[in-house]
Amino acid sequence: MDDPRRKGDIDCIVVGGGPAGLTAAIYLARFRRRVILVDGGESRAGLIPRSHNHPGYPDGIGGRELLDRMRQQLRNYGVTCLPDKATDIARLQDGRLAVQAGRTLVADHVILATGSRDRLPPIRDALRHIREGLVRQCPVCDAYELTGKPVAVIGDGDCAAGEALFLRHYTSDITVLTLGQDLQVSVGVRSKLDRAGVRIVTEKAAGWDFGGDRVDVRLEGGQRRFAAVYSGLGSDPQNTLARKLGAKLAADGRILTDAHQETSAEGVFAAGDVVTGLNQIAVAMAQGEIAATRIHSRLRLAEGRCVADSL
Repeated sequence: MDDPRRKGDIDCIVVGGGPAGLTAAIYLARFRRRVILVDGGESRAGLIPRSHNHPGYPDGIGGRELLDRMRQQLRNYGVTCLPDKATDIARLQDGRLAVQAGRTLVADHVILATGSRDRLPPIRDALRHIREGLVRQCPVCDAYELTGKPVAVIGDGDCAAGEALFLRHYTSDITVLTLGQDLQVSVGVRSKLDRAGVRIVTEKAAGWDFGGDRVDVRLEGGQRRFAAVYSGLGSDPQNTLARKLGAKLAADGRILTDAHQETSAEGVFAAGDVVTGLNQIAVAMAQGEIAATRIHSRLRLAEGRCVADSL
């Protein structure tokens, strides 16, 4: 059988080594395409202490373990993985895309799986406490484990209010900690919080004590104990490369794509938390699969290996 790959060419550069990027690279490798993964090692999935809602793992799986398994799966196909950060991208005169990642990489297609970065609360060693599961980022992911327990949400805006209202389905003991700031929400949102029985504490925090299964917050009016605290400060999509290519973004900065995960920039796809939609591992993986399969179909079309004349 003829090798469908063109010697010396890269069919696709995948930027980002989280669940979306790794899945896309695995699929492209199995499609016998030449793919390079650029992974700066910053996937926030690695912070997950244990995911209990990712299908197929009855006892849950840690974020690092999941990423390690996926990296090993990718290594089995001989895919080149560059442990570097992609710092720039540009379109060449011939239409191909050049990515700077310690060296220049050129390909016909790029998948941006650059993720989103959570805004951390003003807590010392916040990342360590996130790995411990005492500071949390995603109530969709892990609110279930806090059913009936006292929970706090850090923040003073709509993001914190939204998380508090979401958590109300799991526990009636919810406190929003604004850490000395006024609550910046509309009258309507404040009314919803009041009706849901969410306490609003505007005192500054004098200190935080983290134990094995609890968080003690020292406030001006006394100490409060919670099973965990959520950071309701929002996140920042890592869209720098997309913006350099002029790809269209949503109002919140996430990358807009079509049903095949293609952006408004020709040949540029995006998947995972950097695009609009539900920020979940399974969703990111599915988007990576969709992007990779579409790229394979585009290449098959160019090679004359599709029944259809267009996609």
